[in-house]
Amino acid sequence: MSATPRPGKTKQFPTAPGERGLSRAAGIAAAIAGALFIAVQIGHPAMDVPAVTTTDWAVRSTAKAVMAALALVGITGMYLRQVRQTGILGFLGYVLFAAGYLLMFSIEVVAAAVLPALAPTMPGYVADVLAVAFGGTAKQGIGAMQTVIAAGSVGYLVGGCLFGIALFRARVLARWASALLAAGTVATVALAVLPESFNRPLAVPTGVALIGLGISLWRARPAGDNSALPAVEHAAAR
Repeated sequence: MSATPRPGKTKQFPTAPGERGLSRAAGIAAAIAGALFIAVQIGHPAMDVPAVTTTDWAVRSTAKAVMAALALVGITGMYLRQVRQTGILGFLGYVLFAAGYLLMFSIEVVAAAVLPALAPTMPGYVADVLAVAFGGTAKQGIGAMQTVIAAGSVGYLVGGCLFGIALFRARVLARWASALLAAGTVATVALAVLPESFNRPLAVPTGVALIGLGISLWRARPAGDNSALPAVEHAAAR
């Protein structure tokens, strides 16, 4: 029997082993990150020097660091799942958004491990770091923290918006969650003119978006998977 493919048969590229599992793992990471992002906002203490030395602060800052790491894993999985569909806009959005989360992780590690030790002896420095972190102005110099916080904010804001738009246009993951991600990250601009009490509610949309995108990524078929093709198409390919 001839091994020559019959006319009309399309060559299919098999999914790489483990791709499905990695994609699902990234989806779970994104969903957990979104849930943590919402949870840490509930009953959040005031952003002042006395709060920095409390156990509550240490727990929340550690949770935020974990959230940032999981979110980085999640958005990486989202990007790799639809790298061709998102194009250059997706690439730019992913790079900026990933940089934003990486810097956020670094900032939260400092908040959990460094600021509590400095609060008793350098309360002015700690107060300035907190002020800059929420769009205020430092009374004294805070060194490289100024640059790290500013770069992290720009990466999160611009990257989240571009990445959300790219996901929305790609039509691979849930479009409502993609749109909410873009809108939620842009909404943080309002924090510069709104009272601190608005900071917590404005974080919820991004958390919900990460949960929605994570679940959508967990459910999505790997690229190249044709298991959902109608039976008539499979028959025609034989």
